[in-house]
Amino acid sequence: MKQLNTQSSTVHRHFVTLMMFMTLSVLMLNGQQTINGTLEVDGVKREYILYVPQRYTEGAPVPLVLNFHGYFNSAQQQLAYGDFRTIADREGFLVVHPQGLGDQRGINHFNVGWGNSTVDDLGFAKALLDKIESEYTINPKRIYSTGFSNGGFMSYRLACELSARIAAVASVSGSITKGQLGTCNPVHPTPILQIHGTADTVVSYDGSQLFEPVDALLAYWVAYNKTASVSEISEIPDSTINDGSTVTYQRYENSENNIAVAHFKIENGTHTWPMAQPEANFDINASEEIWKFFSQYDLDGRIETLSTNINNELEKNIVTLYPNPTTEQLVVDFVFASDIWYHIVTPNGRVVNKGILTTTNNTIDVSTLAKGMYLLHTEGYSFKFIKN
Repeated sequence: MKQLNTQSSTVHRHFVTLMMFMTLSVLMLNGQQTINGTLEVDGVKREYILYVPQRYTEGAPVPLVLNFHGYFNSAQQQLAYGDFRTIADREGFLVVHPQGLGDQRGINHFNVGWGNSTVDDLGFAKALLDKIESEYTINPKRIYSTGFSNGGFMSYRLACELSARIAAVASVSGSITKGQLGTCNPVHPTPILQIHGTADTVVSYDGSQLFEPVDALLAYWVAYNKTASVSEISEIPDSTINDGSTVTYQRYENSENNIAVAHFKIENGTHTWPMAQPEANFDINASEEIWKFFSQYDLDGRIETLSTNINNELEKNIVTLYPNPTTEQLVVDFVFASDIWYHIVTPNGRVVNKGILTTTNNTIDVSTLAKGMYLLHTEGYSFKFIKN
C-alpha cells in the first residue's frame, strides 16, 4: 500500500499542469450549471459537484453518470480530468463528481477495502443517488458509474454491492481489490468497460497483493455475464504518432441480451486518462468511449437510443486531421451540419491559435508555431499533433 501511495502521489502531481490545460473547457460553459452540493451521511458532511447541461428539462427523465476521482485527487480535479461536460451538453445527461474523504493519512480516497479505512462510501453513494433523484428527473434504469484509478475501484464496488441501481461500469486505470470478487453480488448482467495501460506503474496491469490483474477482473465479468469466452479483437488506428502507445480493443459479447465486457488495452500506456494530459494516449478519447459504451445499456440490457445512433457516427471518425507531424498547414476533415470552432493550445494551457472551420475552409496555417506538441480542441474533441 505504501508503494502504491508513493507512486500515485508522483503521477497525480500532473494535475497542477492539467488544471491549466483544461481552462479552455471551463471557459466554454454557457448556461450550464455546475453545482457544489453537500449532504449528511451518518452525521458526516459529504460533498459533491453536479454538472447539469443546459438542455436538461424538468420532467423529462435523463441518464446520470457517477464520476469518481482518483487517490490524492478531488471532485474538482476529476471534473476537468475525466471531463464529460461537452458530451453531457450534446447528449443531455447529468454528471455527479463525489468528493472522497481523507484516509488515516489525510489523503482523499474512496473506501474500496484498502488499509483500515472506515469511511462509509457505499452509504454515501446511496444517499447521493437518493438526493439527486429527488431533485432532478433521473431515469432510474440509466445510472452509470466510472472513475479514474481509486475511482475505478469504487465503480467496481458499486457494480458488486449496489448492482440494482447501476446499469453499467467503466474503469480507467482502476481494478478490483483482492478478495472482493469472491463476495461480489451483482443482481443483473452488467456491461463492463476497462481502459488500462500495460505500463501503468501505479495500478499495475498485472495486479499486486492489493488488487486483481486486469485479465482476472475481465474473466470474472465474462463468466458472470455469460459472454463468449473469446473476444473479438480490433486494432485502433494509431492516429496520433509519437504518443508512445497503441490501443487494442477487445469485446466479449453475450448473444442473448447483447451485454458486453469490453477492454481498451493501451500498449505502453501509463496511469492516465486517455486524451486528458500530454503523456496520455491520444488514439482514443476515454470520455467519449465511456459514454459510447454506457449509452447502449440500461438495467434491462441493450437499448436503442438517439445517443447510440449519434455515437455510431463517432465511430466513423467524423473529425480527423493531417498531416501529423506537420510543418506548414493542418487539414481538419469533419462531418458536421454547420461550421465548427477550434483552439490550438500548448501543453501548459496557452491558446496560440483559434478560429472557425468551414466545409470550404478547413485548413489551419501553423507555419508560425514553434516546433513541439500541441492540442487541437474542437467540438468536444481533442487531438494531439506535432509541429516540426
